[in-house]
Amino acid sequence: MQQQTEALEGLEIKGIDQALMFRVFYGFAALALLSLAILIAGHWLSRFLSNGDYTEDATLHEIVIGNNVLSVPSNAIRFSHARRDGEADRLDLYLHWPDMKGYTAATRDDFNDIGGRKAILFLTFEPRLMPLDMSGRFDPIYRTLIAEAGRPGENGLEFYDFKPDTGYAGEELAVAKRAGEQPFVARCLTGPSAAQSLAPCERDIAVGNRLTLLFRFPRNLLGSWQQLDKAVAQKASAYLKTAS
Repeated sequence: MQQQTEALEGLEIKGIDQALMFRVFYGFAALALLSLAILIAGHWLSRFLSNGDYTEDATLHEIVIGNNVLSVPSNAIRFSHARRDGEADRLDLYLHWPDMKGYTAATRDDFNDIGGRKAILFLTFEPRLMPLDMSGRFDPIYRTLIAEAGRPGENGLEFYDFKPDTGYAGEELAVAKRAGEQPFVARCLTGPSAAQSLAPCERDIAVGNRLTLLFRFPRNLLGSWQQLDKAVAQKASAYLKTAS
Protein backbone atom coordinates (compact mmCIF):
# COMPACT_ATOMS: atom_id res chain seq x y z
CA MET A 1 0.00 0.00 0.00
CA GLN A 2 2.91 2.35 0.73
CA GLN A 3 4.32 1.94 -2.76
CA GLN A 4 0.87 2.47 -4.26
CA THR A 5 0.59 5.75 -2.32
CA GLU A 6 4.02 6.86 -3.53
CA ALA A 7 3.00 6.11 -7.13
CA LEU A 8 -0.15 8.20 -6.81
CA GLU A 9 1.72 11.09 -5.17
CA GLY A 10 3.99 11.25 -8.22
CA LEU A 11 1.14 11.63 -10.71
CA GLU A 12 0.91 14.81 -12.76
CA ILE A 13 -2.42 14.98 -14.53
CA LYS A 14 -3.32 17.99 -16.65
CA GLY A 15 -6.77 19.40 -16.10
CA ILE A 16 -7.27 17.83 -12.66
CA ASP A 17 -6.72 20.22 -9.77
CA GLN A 18 -5.27 19.32 -6.39
CA ALA A 19 -8.62 18.96 -4.65
CA LEU A 20 -9.81 16.52 -7.29
CA MET A 21 -6.61 14.52 -7.00
CA PHE A 22 -7.14 14.10 -3.27
CA ARG A 23 -10.62 12.77 -3.98
CA VAL A 24 -9.20 10.38 -6.59
CA PHE A 25 -6.51 9.18 -4.19
CA TYR A 26 -8.79 8.49 -1.24
CA GLY A 27 -11.44 6.89 -3.39
CA PHE A 28 -8.87 4.70 -5.13
CA ALA A 29 -7.40 3.67 -1.79
CA ALA A 30 -10.85 2.50 -0.71
CA LEU A 31 -11.22 0.50 -3.92
CA ALA A 32 -7.83 -1.10 -3.38
CA LEU A 33 -9.03 -2.40 -0.03
CA LEU A 34 -11.99 -3.98 -1.80
CA SER A 35 -9.59 -6.16 -3.78
CA LEU A 36 -8.89 -8.24 -0.70
CA ALA A 37 -12.60 -8.62 -0.12
CA ILE A 38 -13.04 -9.83 -3.70
CA LEU A 39 -10.33 -12.45 -3.22
CA ILE A 40 -12.03 -13.72 -0.09
CA ALA A 41 -15.43 -13.64 -1.81
CA GLY A 42 -14.13 -16.00 -4.46
CA HIS A 43 -13.86 -18.73 -1.84
CA TRP A 44 -17.31 -18.46 -0.28
CA LEU A 45 -19.50 -17.14 -3.09
CA SER A 46 -20.35 -20.54 -4.54
CA ARG A 47 -21.33 -21.90 -1.12
CA PHE A 48 -23.51 -18.85 -0.44
CA LEU A 49 -25.35 -19.14 -3.72
CA SER A 50 -26.09 -22.82 -3.31
CA ASN A 51 -28.01 -21.90 -0.17
CA GLY A 52 -29.38 -18.61 -1.52
CA ASP A 53 -32.85 -17.39 -0.51
CA TYR A 54 -34.12 -17.10 -4.06
CA THR A 55 -37.58 -15.99 -5.08
CA GLU A 56 -39.48 -16.07 -8.37
CA ASP A 57 -41.62 -13.16 -7.21
CA ALA A 58 -41.28 -10.35 -9.77
CA THR A 59 -42.98 -7.65 -7.68
CA LEU A 60 -41.32 -4.30 -8.32
CA HIS A 61 -39.74 -2.44 -5.41
CA GLU A 62 -38.79 1.22 -5.45
CA ILE A 63 -35.44 1.70 -3.71
CA VAL A 64 -34.02 5.17 -3.08
CA ILE A 65 -30.24 5.66 -3.07
CA GLY A 66 -29.30 9.31 -2.70
CA ASN A 67 -31.25 11.24 -5.34
CA ASN A 68 -31.94 8.11 -7.38
CA VAL A 69 -35.03 5.92 -7.44
CA LEU A 70 -34.61 2.40 -8.78
CA SER A 71 -37.51 0.13 -9.67
CA VAL A 72 -36.30 -3.48 -9.44
CA PRO A 73 -38.15 -6.84 -9.34
CA SER A 74 -37.77 -8.97 -6.20
CA ASN A 75 -36.25 -11.90 -8.06
CA ALA A 76 -33.30 -9.73 -9.16
CA ILE A 77 -32.50 -8.57 -5.60
CA ARG A 78 -29.92 -10.83 -3.95
CA PHE A 79 -30.85 -10.49 -0.29
CA SER A 80 -34.33 -10.97 1.13
CA HIS A 81 -34.00 -8.10 3.60
CA ALA A 82 -33.49 -5.71 0.67
CA ARG A 83 -36.70 -6.76 -1.11
CA ARG A 84 -38.73 -3.80 0.08
CA ASP A 85 -39.56 -0.22 -0.84
CA GLY A 86 -37.64 2.60 0.80
CA GLU A 87 -34.20 4.11 1.23
CA ALA A 88 -31.00 2.07 1.12
CA ASP A 89 -27.26 2.69 1.26
CA ARG A 90 -26.68 0.23 -1.60
CA LEU A 91 -28.52 -2.38 -3.62
CA ASP A 92 -27.12 -5.81 -4.57
CA LEU A 93 -28.60 -7.67 -7.52
CA TYR A 94 -27.96 -10.84 -9.47
CA LEU A 95 -28.96 -11.42 -13.09
CA HIS A 96 -28.85 -14.31 -15.51
CA TRP A 97 -26.81 -13.97 -18.70
CA PRO A 98 -27.69 -13.33 -21.48
CA ASP A 99 -31.38 -12.61 -20.79
CA MET A 100 -30.47 -10.20 -17.93
CA LYS A 101 -33.34 -11.40 -15.75
CA GLY A 102 -33.55 -12.37 -12.11
CA TYR A 103 -34.05 -15.84 -10.66
CA THR A 104 -36.57 -18.23 -12.23
CA ALA A 105 -37.20 -21.95 -11.90
CA ALA A 106 -35.86 -22.37 -15.45
CA THR A 107 -32.50 -20.85 -14.49
CA ARG A 108 -32.23 -22.54 -11.08
CA ASP A 109 -29.21 -24.65 -12.05
CA ASP A 110 -27.22 -21.65 -13.26
CA PHE A 111 -27.93 -19.70 -10.07
CA ASN A 112 -26.81 -22.71 -8.05
CA ASP A 113 -23.77 -23.29 -10.28
CA ILE A 114 -24.93 -26.75 -11.29
CA GLY A 115 -23.37 -27.76 -14.59
CA GLY A 116 -20.58 -25.19 -14.42
CA ARG A 117 -22.04 -22.87 -17.08
CA LYS A 118 -21.15 -19.72 -15.08
CA ALA A 119 -23.89 -17.38 -16.33
CA ILE A 120 -24.62 -15.12 -13.34
CA LEU A 121 -23.77 -11.41 -13.04
CA PHE A 122 -23.59 -9.61 -9.69
CA LEU A 123 -24.44 -5.91 -9.67
CA THR A 124 -24.12 -3.35 -6.87
CA PHE A 125 -25.55 0.17 -7.00
CA GLU A 126 -23.98 2.50 -4.43
CA PRO A 127 -23.02 6.17 -3.98
CA ARG A 128 -20.04 7.18 -6.09
CA LEU A 129 -16.80 7.52 -4.09
CA MET A 130 -14.61 8.69 -6.97
CA PRO A 131 -15.07 11.18 -9.82
CA LEU A 132 -13.66 8.64 -12.30
CA ASP A 133 -15.05 5.22 -13.16
CA MET A 134 -12.79 2.30 -14.03
CA SER A 135 -12.35 3.36 -17.66
CA GLY A 136 -11.49 6.89 -16.58
CA ARG A 137 -8.95 5.61 -14.06
CA PHE A 138 -6.91 3.71 -16.63
CA ASP A 139 -4.60 6.49 -17.83
CA PRO A 140 -4.08 8.45 -14.58
CA ILE A 141 -3.94 5.51 -12.18
CA TYR A 142 -3.94 1.95 -13.48
CA ARG A 143 -1.31 2.64 -16.14
CA THR A 144 1.16 3.49 -13.34
CA LEU A 145 0.44 0.21 -11.54
CA ILE A 146 0.74 -2.31 -14.37
CA ALA A 147 3.65 -3.79 -16.30
CA GLU A 148 4.35 -2.02 -19.59
CA ALA A 149 4.03 -5.10 -21.77
CA GLY A 150 0.60 -6.66 -22.16
CA ARG A 151 -0.55 -10.02 -23.49
CA PRO A 152 -3.00 -10.07 -26.42
CA GLY A 153 -6.39 -11.68 -25.85
CA GLU A 154 -9.52 -12.24 -27.90
CA ASN A 155 -11.67 -9.49 -29.35
CA GLY A 156 -9.07 -6.74 -28.97
CA LEU A 157 -8.30 -7.33 -25.29
CA GLU A 158 -4.88 -6.84 -23.73
CA PHE A 159 -4.04 -8.40 -20.34
CA TYR A 160 -1.61 -6.68 -17.98
CA ASP A 161 0.03 -7.92 -14.80
CA PHE A 162 0.10 -5.58 -11.81
CA LYS A 163 3.51 -4.57 -10.52
CA PRO A 164 4.61 -6.21 -7.26
CA ASP A 165 3.55 -4.54 -4.00
CA THR A 166 0.74 -2.50 -5.59
CA GLY A 167 -1.99 -4.19 -3.55
CA TYR A 168 -3.32 -6.26 -6.46
CA ALA A 169 -1.63 -9.61 -5.93
CA GLY A 170 -3.51 -12.39 -7.71
CA GLU A 171 -5.19 -10.02 -10.17
CA GLU A 172 -4.69 -8.81 -13.72
CA LEU A 173 -6.10 -5.94 -15.76
CA ALA A 174 -8.06 -6.52 -18.97
CA VAL A 175 -8.13 -3.54 -21.34
CA ALA A 176 -9.68 -3.01 -24.78
CA LYS A 177 -9.38 0.20 -26.79
CA ARG A 178 -12.53 1.83 -28.16
CA ALA A 179 -12.49 4.38 -30.98
CA GLY A 180 -13.51 7.80 -29.71
CA GLU A 181 -14.19 6.49 -26.19
CA GLN A 182 -12.32 5.62 -23.05
CA PRO A 183 -11.14 1.98 -22.99
CA PHE A 184 -13.03 -0.94 -21.57
CA VAL A 185 -11.24 -1.87 -18.34
CA ALA A 186 -11.87 -4.77 -15.96
CA ARG A 187 -9.93 -6.41 -13.13
CA CYS A 188 -9.86 -10.19 -12.93
CA LEU A 189 -8.68 -12.66 -10.33
CA THR A 190 -6.08 -15.22 -11.44
CA GLY A 191 -5.01 -18.65 -10.23
CA PRO A 192 -6.94 -20.75 -7.69
CA SER A 193 -9.07 -17.79 -6.52
CA ALA A 194 -10.37 -17.29 -10.05
CA ALA A 195 -11.17 -20.98 -10.46
CA GLN A 196 -13.24 -21.00 -7.25
CA SER A 197 -15.22 -17.84 -8.02
CA LEU A 198 -18.42 -17.67 -10.05
CA ALA A 199 -17.59 -14.10 -11.06
CA PRO A 200 -13.84 -13.44 -10.92
CA CYS A 201 -13.90 -10.26 -13.04
CA GLU A 202 -15.23 -6.85 -12.05
CA ARG A 203 -15.82 -3.46 -13.62
CA ASP A 204 -17.54 -0.27 -12.47
CA ILE A 205 -19.33 2.44 -14.43
CA ALA A 206 -20.92 5.76 -13.49
CA VAL A 207 -24.74 5.77 -13.66
CA GLY A 208 -27.62 7.92 -12.49
CA ASN A 209 -27.01 10.87 -10.19
CA ARG A 210 -23.61 10.22 -8.60
CA LEU A 211 -24.06 6.46 -8.47
CA THR A 212 -21.51 3.75 -9.18
CA LEU A 213 -22.59 0.44 -10.66
CA LEU A 214 -20.04 -2.24 -9.82
CA PHE A 215 -20.64 -5.49 -11.66
CA ARG A 216 -18.85 -8.82 -11.32
CA PHE A 217 -19.03 -11.40 -14.07
CA PRO A 218 -17.62 -14.77 -15.22
CA ARG A 219 -14.31 -14.63 -17.02
CA ASN A 220 -15.74 -16.45 -20.03
CA LEU A 221 -17.75 -13.29 -20.80
CA LEU A 222 -14.63 -11.17 -21.37
CA GLY A 223 -14.62 -12.16 -25.02
CA SER A 224 -18.09 -10.60 -25.34
CA TRP A 225 -17.11 -7.42 -23.50
CA GLN A 226 -18.95 -5.08 -25.91
CA GLN A 227 -22.25 -6.93 -25.50
CA LEU A 228 -21.72 -7.25 -21.76
CA ASP A 229 -21.02 -3.54 -21.24
CA LYS A 230 -24.00 -2.54 -23.38
CA ALA A 231 -26.38 -4.97 -21.67
CA VAL A 232 -25.39 -3.83 -18.17
CA ALA A 233 -25.69 -0.14 -19.05
CA GLN A 234 -29.12 -0.69 -20.63
CA LYS A 235 -30.33 -2.65 -17.62
CA ALA A 236 -29.14 0.07 -15.25
CA SER A 237 -30.98 2.67 -17.33
CA ALA A 238 -34.14 0.55 -17.22
CA TYR A 239 -33.96 0.20 -13.42
CA LEU A 240 -33.34 3.92 -12.83
CA LYS A 241 -36.81 5.37 -12.60
CA THR A 242 -35.57 8.84 -11.69
CA ALA A 243 -32.20 10.45 -11.14
CA SER A 244 -32.94 13.97 -10.01
